[in-house]
Amino acid sequence: MISEKNYIVHDLKYRVRPAVEKDAEQLSKVRLQIDGETENMDRERGEDYIDPAGFRELLKIDKKAPRNLFLVAVSGTEIIGYSRCSGSNLRRTAHKVEFGLGVLKNFWGYGVGGNLLSESIVWTETNDIVKMTLSVLETNTSAIHLYKKFGFEVEGVLKNDKLLSDGQYYNTILMSRMKNSEGNPIC
Repeated sequence: MISEKNYIVHDLKYRVRPAVEKDAEQLSKVRLQIDGETENMDRERGEDYIDPAGFRELLKIDKKAPRNLFLVAVSGTEIIGYSRCSGSNLRRTAHKVEFGLGVLKNFWGYGVGGNLLSESIVWTETNDIVKMTLSVLETNTSAIHLYKKFGFEVEGVLKNDKLLSDGQYYNTILMSRMKNSEGNPIC
């Protein structure tokens, strides 16, 4: 497991730590809010809703699963962002995890997403995970820039994958970050 880390960015104090069951109620609300603040997520507000009981169950599963990691960014007592790595115990895919994150819009520009990602990368490197994957909407250029900064590369494009509110279809970019046999990221 990772230990809690504290950050101060532009006078905002927050910490990144593993999520715990008592976070379930806030996580349900934060996820719902994030889904309504941006079209960068897969869901619209209220779609695929996870209630607090669902989050408690997810957190229990993640706590037991050696290839899963759920982190939260907390300012004061409020969750302002979260990230999750989800892996598999299947032998053919146990070397990789899928990464995703969400940050409340009021906290964009404070390094929250980058610090959640950084802590997740440290966790993968100490847990013999060779590959991190993610998907990102082509219009989310700030996220793409962040992922490239951390060594992610484009692996492919799902054309016309998402229909947004403007009635247009947009591509989803598939990205990954690998480490070589010496444990160093391949850039």
